[in-house]
Parts: sequence; structure tokens; C-alpha cells
Amino acid sequence: MQSLLALLPTWVPEFAWPWLWLALPLPLLMYAWPLREDASPALRVPYESTRLPLRGTRRRGGALLRSLLLWLAWFCLVAAAARPQQLGEPIEPPRQARQMMLAVDLSGSMSEPDMQLGARVVDRLTAAKAVLADFLDRREGDRIGLVVFGQQAYALTPLTADRASVREQLRDSVVGLAGRETALGDAIALSVKRLREQPEGQRVLILLTDGVNTAGVLEPLKAADLAKAEGVRVYTVAFGASGGGSLFGVQLPGGEDQVDEKTLGKIASETGGRFFRARDTDELVGIYAELDRLEPVKNLGPAVRPRIERYAWPLGVALLLGLIALAWRGWRR
Repeated sequence: MQSLLALLPTWVPEFAWPWLWLALPLPLLMYAWPLREDASPALRVPYESTRLPLRGTRRRGGALLRSLLLWLAWFCLVAAAARPQQLGEPIEPPRQARQMMLAVDLSGSMSEPDMQLGARVVDRLTAAKAVLADFLDRREGDRIGLVVFGQQAYALTPLTADRASVREQLRDSVVGLAGRETALGDAIALSVKRLREQPEGQRVLILLTDGVNTAGVLEPLKAADLAKAEGVRVYTVAFGASGGGSLFGVQLPGGEDQVDEKTLGKIASETGGRFFRARDTDELVGIYAELDRLEPVKNLGPAVRPRIERYAWPLGVALLLGLIALAWRGWRR
């Protein structure tokens, strides 16, 4: 039925209560109903009837016009009572997908210049911002919030459909804003707190970090248990090059990988998410493309056409015709 209505032009009227058109012939009952005969004597004129003005023909013409106006007014009243409606332009419903928190590491190690963005060597945070900005562009319909963490965790934006404000807050974030250490557990716990009131099945946390837990009051695995209890899927992204650091953008050999992959992997597996490892910008781009596949944005539903009430038009015409008929009768008198 909806698909058939969508094919109708916008100017075609419909009636919400078409059965009220059955009231259209009701005035005819006034003529068909037998009048009660009155036995009282008729009015006697005390003067000659020849002195009365003879305007029978003009009166019949005036009465006919007045009757026509009243019938048109009645027709418009019935049309207004039947509630004429007009289909508006098709409207696409908004996309609805996920309630998603982004937790981004702003600890001191995110200033390490070991990433390449195009032809430039940039620090890890700059590369992560570029990739996350592109990720946000593709998440139309999601409500997204932003948590940043270092020594402490802070919510920069609540869950919102305004992705531009999330992108702006992310762009203005700098290394050390929340401290130089890494509080993974606190970041997870704060994100879960923001998501716990959202619909079940839509609670998603994407955690990006380049280090290990070195601060905070809550251990990461304890925070993972909290996320699991609240039905929050956590996707962990370990970001940063392996090895012994860099010098003027050139990666130095040796050293240990400073990312706690084991803990991050366990957090993801315990909560129903996945763990990803990105050692350069290209891998990070691929990870967020994979996240788009794992947490897809729902397709738009069928377009709907709103119904616009138009009863005011025939009601106004009926009122105008009634006033004209009343004025015509007074003028004829």
C-alpha cells in the first residue's frame, strides 16, 4: 500500500474519512419530508392584492442563485469533514546505526614522529587524527562521543549525531592534554559509563593507544569485565611502529615493542570485539575500514511521504459561500 501511495503525484488529494461523503444528499430530505398541514386560517391581506409588487420572476431567479450557493457551501462543508489530505514530498528517514565512543590516547608517546602521512613524516597523533577524521565522515547516522586519556581520562564530547563537533574536538586535542602517562582502564570505564544508558546491541567502544597501562585507578582487565557486564563491545587498536624508537623520522632497529598487545587482545576478546595492530598509517586506514564492515551503518529505510491536512481550504470556501448567500438574501429583501 505504501509503495502505491509513493507513486501518486503530490497534488492528488485523498480523504481520511471518505465515508462522510454519504452525508452529501442529507439536505434533500428537507424537501422530501412531508410538511404538517396547519388548519388555522390563512393570513388575510386587508388591501387589494393588486397593490403588491409583482416580482415573481426575479424572485425565482434570486432564489435559484441562493440555493446554488448554499448547495456549493454544503458540498465544501462535507469535503472539509472528510479531511482532504495531500501527500508531501518523499522524506528519507535518518540513518541509525551505533552508539559509539572513541577513546584516543594522548600520552607522551603519541608525539613520536614515526608515521608517514602522504610525503610527510608526522607524529602518531597527527596520523591518527587524519585517519579518524575520515572514519567519522563515513559514520553518518551514528551517535559518537570522544574520550581522551593520558594520566587521566576525560570526555571531550558526549554521544552526539553532530560529527563535525567531534571532529573539531579531536583536531584541537594535543599530546599531554590529559597527562603524559596512560590510563587504559580509566578510559574504558569512562566510556562504558557514557554508553550504559544506550540501547543494547548498539554500544561500541573503539580504543586507540600506543602504550601500556601506567596510570589510573582501574586495571584494564577489570574495566573489560565492566564493559562485558554492560554489553559494550570493545575494539582495541594498538598503534605505533615496533622497535627502538626513531631519530628525525627514521625508525631505529632493536628495542622492544612498547604496546601491550596481550592485554589489548584480551580486552577485545572478553567483550566480543577484536584486536588490531597498526604499525603505520596504511595499516591504520585498513583497520578502520574493517571496523566499518564489522559495525555497519544500517541502510536507509523506505522513503515516507507525510500527509498534509487540507481541510481548511474547503472549510474557508464554505464559509465564504455562506456569507455571500446571506448577503444576497438581505440585498434581495
